[in-house]
Amino acid sequence: MIKITLPDGAVREYEAGTTALDIAKSISEGLARKVLAASVNGQVCDMAIAVKEDAHFKLLTWDDADGKATFWHSSAHLMAEAVESMFPGVKFWVGPAIDKGFYYDMDLGDRKLTEEDLITLEKKMNELGKQNSAYQRIPISKSEAIKYFEEKGDEYKLDLLTNLTDGEITLYTQGGFTDLCRGPHIPHTGFIKAIKLTSIAGAYWKGDEKNKQLTRVYGVTFPNQKELDEYLLMLEEAKKRDHRKLGKELGIYTMDDDVGQGLPLWMPNGTVIIEELEKLAKETESAGGYKRVVTPHIAKESLYLTSGHLPYYADSMFPPMEMDGEKYYLKAMNCPHHHKIFDAEPKSYKELPYRIAEYGTCYRYEQSGELFGLMRVRCLHMNDAHIYCNREQFFQEFKAVNDMYIKYFKIFGVDKYVMRLSLHNPEKLGKKYVNEPELWKETEEMVRKVLIDTNTPFVEVQDEAAFYGPKIDVQIWSAIGREFTLATNQVDFNSGLKFKLSFTNKDNQPEVPLIIHRAPLGTHERFIGFLLEHYAGKFPAWLAPLQVKILPISDKFMDYANTILKSLKNADIRVEIDDRNEKIGKKIRDTEVARVPYMLVIGEKEMNEGKAAVRRQGKGDLGAIPVEEFILALKAEIVERRES
Repeated sequence: MIKITLPDGAVREYEAGTTALDIAKSISEGLARKVLAASVNGQVCDMAIAVKEDAHFKLLTWDDADGKATFWHSSAHLMAEAVESMFPGVKFWVGPAIDKGFYYDMDLGDRKLTEEDLITLEKKMNELGKQNSAYQRIPISKSEAIKYFEEKGDEYKLDLLTNLTDGEITLYTQGGFTDLCRGPHIPHTGFIKAIKLTSIAGAYWKGDEKNKQLTRVYGVTFPNQKELDEYLLMLEEAKKRDHRKLGKELGIYTMDDDVGQGLPLWMPNGTVIIEELEKLAKETESAGGYKRVVTPHIAKESLYLTSGHLPYYADSMFPPMEMDGEKYYLKAMNCPHHHKIFDAEPKSYKELPYRIAEYGTCYRYEQSGELFGLMRVRCLHMNDAHIYCNREQFFQEFKAVNDMYIKYFKIFGVDKYVMRLSLHNPEKLGKKYVNEPELWKETEEMVRKVLIDTNTPFVEVQDEAAFYGPKIDVQIWSAIGREFTLATNQVDFNSGLKFKLSFTNKDNQPEVPLIIHRAPLGTHERFIGFLLEHYAGKFPAWLAPLQVKILPISDKFMDYANTILKSLKNADIRVEIDDRNEKIGKKIRDTEVARVPYMLVIGEKEMNEGKAAVRRQGKGDLGAIPVEEFILALKAEIVERRES
């Protein structure tokens, strides 16, 4: 008999080899009909899997993230079956689940998919789904798998097989489709009841632009039509809020081929937002005891060899420049430069924690196929800082960084967030991660303790740490429920050793500091992209590029409009006059479209009474008030950084 421990702590006994589905049925027949997969000792498995030893066991439904991922990966296989029925001879690369849905990369030869093809494929997927075809797992030897895909002439699957060994290779089949896949999958296709194929894109094989470009089809599926309809409504709203569209409409940034891919040019309106964010960061960091520094945009190869970035991070760095027999690299991160600043002068324990901050410009070579508006760029301005402390100070310093995040969330109206604790993989020490097993264990537990003791919501993710230590990635959700990775809070136990950093401790002995690397506002690029979508371009007054537009009803009120303009500018309010020869209705509509927070409509009555008729973006007419009263109220709103 084996012991199965359920999530509530209850323990049940079963015959060894009992399937996950039979365990589910023994718990609840109704629940078993909804289960998509099972977690057995933390491993997501098919429901047909035979459980042969004691295990912690959890049934996964649509309400579980792993359940959704299994559902969407299975949907990718259903789509592949539909594609193969329409385009015989198609070859498939990979078809993973993603945050919302799935995609499959495929080689269609000379054929091109159209939007009409997607509609036909949806119909075929619905037809195939209704057949309730079981997803069957077929273990196979490497030699058998190679023979199978050689006969099919499938170079893509043969390439995948080169890195696999006997005992870890499986095929999955459903209906008339078979593919190399490690799974897991849902029990059968009948669970997939609502289908939408959302887009077609190009994707280089293995993400390498030197390779052939494949066709990538994105889709999303749900267990019922209601959820799909709700998702599509959200998608339509997301299109209206697309930061690339709004960025162009509002004159925030532009891209130019002569400058280069992934290198945004910030226009005046975007630069205002950048400066306001920097002002917020500087105020917050000054109050938190940070000192500001500035570092160069390039450095010698030796700096990045010492830090370890070149061995671990070279693929994301621009190629070197050679000068005077030395190689120089564009700065991909600020960390090594900050370590050199710490080391420039002797440090005593009395000077710790030593906190230095910079909005540093970094350059990263993102693949051209991965570039996406402001979200994935090659030039980025990072709200960076490093804290050098001893172990006794770590808890408070790490907590203070998390508190800073939460302060920013309140300012920007972020109600939903979670900290993702990214841990290392012990099997990759010396490859992906520095080979310091004891330090990994110690620092991961230190971070976990801060999160638990402060009741901070978090999830743990294996194999996503930085190469030099555990980190927290901050996941936030916008006003329409879109998830973003905003910022990071990292522990670096490696650089102090690598750079031979030390401070003199209380016993007058040298001691290596722990280093906290944090970036609460992430980068200008990603954060402003998020804010554009979060606010739908309707920035709060303190952040808006233009805060007030004065709208005179006719030219005879221009002198009074200019008097108000001067008063507002003297109060450091960003203001313009709409002096076009247009009707007031059009001026109001155009200002609404431009998403300016406040309009001051000026006519004879307002001029005679020393007032202005105030209109607020999204709220309409607020009535006529004295100009000085308006200025005082708006200044308070700006200083307090209120949302409205």
